[in-house]
Order: sequence, then structure tokens, then C-alpha cells
Amino acid sequence: MSSDHQSPNSASSEASRPAGNTPSAAGAAQPASPTVKPRKPTRISWIWLVPLVAVLVGMSLLVRDWLSAGPVVTISFESAEGLEVGQTKVRYKDVVVGLVKDIRIADDRSSVLVKAQLSRDGAKYYTQESARYWVVRPRLGLSGVSGLGTLLSGAYISVDAPNDLDDGETVTFFKGLETPPEVTTGQLGRRVTLLTKDLGSLDIGSPVYFRRIQVGRIIGYSLAEDGSQVMIQAFIDAPHDRFITSDTRFWNVSGINVSLDASGVEVRTGSLAAVLAGGVAFASANPFNTQPAPEDATFALAESETEAMAEPDGPPFRVDMIFRQSVRGLKLGAPIDFRGMELGEVYDIDLEFDEDEKRFHVLVKANLYPLRFGGAYDRLSDEQKADSYPAPHLLGPLIKHGLRAQIKAANLLTGQQYIALDFMKDVEPAEIDLKAYPFTIPTVAGSFDKLQEQLSSVVAKIDRVPLDQIGKDLQGSLASLHRVLDGLSNVGPQLGDTLKTLKLTLGKLDGMLDADSPMNAGIEDTMRELQSAARSLRALGDYLQTHPSALIRGRSADVLPAP
Repeated sequence: MSSDHQSPNSASSEASRPAGNTPSAAGAAQPASPTVKPRKPTRISWIWLVPLVAVLVGMSLLVRDWLSAGPVVTISFESAEGLEVGQTKVRYKDVVVGLVKDIRIADDRSSVLVKAQLSRDGAKYYTQESARYWVVRPRLGLSGVSGLGTLLSGAYISVDAPNDLDDGETVTFFKGLETPPEVTTGQLGRRVTLLTKDLGSLDIGSPVYFRRIQVGRIIGYSLAEDGSQVMIQAFIDAPHDRFITSDTRFWNVSGINVSLDASGVEVRTGSLAAVLAGGVAFASANPFNTQPAPEDATFALAESETEAMAEPDGPPFRVDMIFRQSVRGLKLGAPIDFRGMELGEVYDIDLEFDEDEKRFHVLVKANLYPLRFGGAYDRLSDEQKADSYPAPHLLGPLIKHGLRAQIKAANLLTGQQYIALDFMKDVEPAEIDLKAYPFTIPTVAGSFDKLQEQLSSVVAKIDRVPLDQIGKDLQGSLASLHRVLDGLSNVGPQLGDTLKTLKLTLGKLDGMLDADSPMNAGIEDTMRELQSAARSLRALGDYLQTHPSALIRGRSADVLPAP
């Protein structure tokens, strides 16, 4: 068994032994025993450091992301156009401050909910209640083109955060804006409110001009609480906002204004942007006033520059007028005229029924401006001026002297009418109640109404004429005339002979009156004799007037001239 299993060392020694030598050879030297050295322990390979470093880097990145990650906010938009999960970024002043993590439809399916992970730095500003979010994408409008940079980079969500922190709790749900705000936080300038009757062609983004230089824009509009006016919010950029003073006047420069007066046709237009998108201009009525107006000041927006720069009229007061005739052609806004001066305008026309008289009448309501009455308003006492309703004190004395309201034609072609105030003669006295509100101005019929009444009176008189009886009498007269003509027909032959004799007589008379007839020649000689006698008598009269003594002494002898 030992022969079958030899150690490797012995086998190797035998193999290395030279040929011809055998172990049994006498005197052979014994080999040295080998030195066995134990193997060193196995070391870890350097290749394992690579995944270890990767794991450490990954963990550091996760820790850094966890430490830098801020709150998650949810933004509601009407559409998710251009937004992508993991791609769309949230930016503040073009600095990335977040990333969209999720987009889903709201439970009521009315909007899209976008969840964005914000960074921890500055997150307390982006979660304030006053923060605003909107999607920046290419937009084309009348005021210009915006968002062109997103054509290459793609749409992103922009945030406008306040500069100061509120004491309240942070907010994580926001209603996104569908259009970018016109004014962002920190933009220097001044907000003003403009009051006008209607918006016209103005819109958000319409320019505001000062000396034809754009210095601001319209940032919003809304109706007043009573719905009577439109409140337009405008923003004037710094440093031009210093020109907004208490004497500043605003007017509309939208479209094309055409006016026709005695000097001819005048056409006024603003810039092309103002013609297309509307616009507002302003100027100061008192250039020496440099005191800025208070913040969020309110101004009236006039229709034209002429109207804006005119002297203020003060707050209007209401008056009523009752007309019992047709007011066709009288429209809202019709002027109230007093000898060519416009004192106010009509703002309402109603049809009412008078229970006492059992008839309808038209109630016209108008606004009059007290400052337009000039000296009449200046002569009122301070107490009466302080009264919020000066109509009785201002119009009462004028009505006592015959002031009445009358509808007159403003344009015969269009049929438009206006109300004229003037002093009328021979009018019935009117009762005046100084405590009545609203104050009523007495009225008289207009010129056309008077003409209509006169025509109606004439027609009524014609109706009272007994035309039937006159017709019967005329018919009887015609019958009598017919009988007379029948009687004349019996004397026709005798009348013919008489006419022939009359014709012969007239012929002879014509011959006697002929220029060559003897009678005419005799008459001419007689006339010549009479003229000669008249001259002699005239000469005798002249002589007697010169020599009256000739009637007694006779005519003196002619004295011959001395040789």
C-alpha cells in the first residue's frame, strides 16, 4: 500500500535523479530536506474600491438632494400644454428653483393639477399666499410677442414671489395664471386707477403714453360695485411716475378721432399700437405742480385731449323734466343747452303714468354741472354751495323769471333732438319746492309741437265748417243758373242782331278816331291854338308881375337905347 502511494516529493526526486544511479547504490549521498514556506494571507483587490466610491457618491447625492429638497406645491392650470414630468422646470427670475414631478387631472375634471418639487433655498418665499405661478410659452398679442426663448428650451413655469415674508402659514396650493402678469414684484413704478363709462378698445397690455413716449401700460380692469363705471388699473414705470400729480389728466387715444368744426376737418391718431390695441395718454394741466400724487390715486379718463384739459365741472346734480308730448329723437347723452352753452346731458328717459290726470308722460332725467353756470353759481352762499344738492338754490330764482325746458331739433337730417333751457315770455308761474329731490324743471311744448297744435286747430275749424249745407246751397244755385241760361237761349237771335249793330257802330267810331280823320286834324289845330293862348297868358302874367302898375297906366313906351 505504501508502494502504491508515494509522496510527490519522492517521486520528483526520483524523476530528477540521473540515469544509471539507483537508490540502492552504495555510498550515495542523501538529498537535503526541502524548506516549506507557508503562503501569505490573501489581500482585498483594489478593484473593489470603484463600486465602493460609487456607492458613497450616490449616497452623498441622495443626502444632498434630501437636504436641498423643499416643499411640494400643487398648481392648478386650465391646460398642461407644453408641460412634461421630469422636464419642465420652475424658474424665478430665470433661475431654476424647482421641477415638475407629477401632472394629473383634477377630480372635477375642470383643471390640471401640476405638482412641482421646489428647492429648499428660498422655498419660504415661493410658498407665500401672494406668490403667483404661470406658464411661460410663446404668446402673440396686439401689445407684442413674448416668450420667444421657449421655442428652443421649451415651456417652463415662472414664479413671482414677494420680497417680504408674511407672518401667516405657508401655502402649497396655488391657482395658476393663464396669462403672465403685467407687473411683477419689485418692479418700480406707480399704480393708478382710471374711471370711464366703458372700456372701449382698451385691453390688458395697452400702452400708456406721456408726450407720445410709452411710459406704462394697462394691467387690469373691472366694473365698479354699482356697475355704473369701469375701473382701469394702469402702471407707470419709474422714473416717469414722478409726472403723475394731482393736476394730471388722462384721455383715450385709441383709434382715429375725426372732428369737424368751423376751421375744417381735423384728424388725430396715436401710434399704430394705440390704433390697433388702444392706448391712454396723460399730461399735467398745471406744469408748475411737481408734487406727486398719492399712491393708488384715482383719475377720470376723458374721451379726448380737449375734454381732458378743460376746466373741471365739479360733481353733477340731478334734475327731472316732464314732457307731455313726443320725445322721439331724444337719446341718452343728449345735451342740455342754455343759449349755446352745454350745462349737462340726459342720462335716463322713462315713460310714467299720472294717476291724477289719467295720462302718460315722459320723465327725462339729466345731470347738470354747477360750475358751468358761472356767476350764478358763484353768487350762492358758502352754505348753499356746501349743500350736496344745489339745484333748488341755483334754479329756483331762474324758474321764477321764466326759465323753462323745451325740446328742439338738433339735426333735421337725422332727427336728433336736444333740450334747450331759456327764459320764456307769457308762461304760467310754476310752483317751486326748495326741499324737493329731485328738483323738477317746468317744460313747454317745442316749436314743432306748437306747429302741430296749430295745424290740429286749423283742421278742427275746417271740420266745423258745414260743408254738406254749403254743397246743397251750391247745388241749388247751379240749378237756378241753369234755368237762367235756358231763358237766355230764347233771346239768342235778337242778341245776335244787336251785336251786329254794335259792331258797325264800333267800326264807325274807330274811323273817327283814326289818326288821318278830319276830326283828329281839327282837334290837333284846336290844341295848338290853346297852347298859343296859354303862352300868351303866361307872358301877360309875367309882365304884370313885373309891372303891376300897367293895369292902371297901361304899358309904357319902349325906350330906345342911346346911340
